[in-house]
Amino acid sequence: MKPKSLKLKASEAAPAIDWAAVDAAPRASRPDQESPALSGLQAAQLRPLADALPEFSTGKTRITIHLDDAVLQAYKARAGGRGYQTLINETLRDAMRKEQLTALVRDVVREELQRQA
Repeated sequence: MKPKSLKLKASEAAPAIDWAAVDAAPRASRPDQESPALSGLQAAQLRPLADALPEFSTGKTRITIHLDDAVLQAYKARAGGRGYQTLINETLRDAMRKEQLTALVRDVVREELQRQA
């Protein structure tokens, strides 16, 4: 099965959630049949959703990275409302594509030079 993107298209966007109503809703004082309490052993056996159900993987991995303060501030300033991490990811993806294109062009030039020799 091909992994699906979990991102919603604009036409599939979920309705806005009234978080104030959610916060005001009464909470169960004890677990019920639909959401039983986990034992310590059960909690220790929990796995990330993408490991348990690979078809729900987002295709992204959480990492920790150290960036220069100036680089981080520049990306935050350029990102606007989109999120600076998305912009950093796009920059890295573009650099990866450029490297792949450069390698492809070099291979083609080498093949043409070999044919002419």
